[in-house]
Amino acid sequence: MKDLHPVHLRRIDPSQNMRRFYSISLQPTLFGGASLVRDWGRIGTRGQSMIETFDTPIEASDAMTRLERRKRRRGYLDPQVSRSGRRE
Repeated sequence: MKDLHPVHLRRIDPSQNMRRFYSISLQPTLFGGASLVRDWGRIGTRGQSMIETFDTPIEASDAMTRLERRKRRRGYLDPQVSRSGRRE
């Protein structure tokens, strides 16, 4: 399995009263596969979780990469970077 670290993203837009987080990580399964674990919700709340299991770690890491790319296109950023591109 590629050494993918957990991804933590957030999307903050005061004009829409939006303060959301999205986390993605990979977990190995007991049978040689991998699970993609997603957590999301409003910042400051517990949010929701979903676990999707794949037969191979490569499939799981590909799904993680696609999901991260999709969230970034929708405006989610790394927590330490503001909209202007400066670190907070």
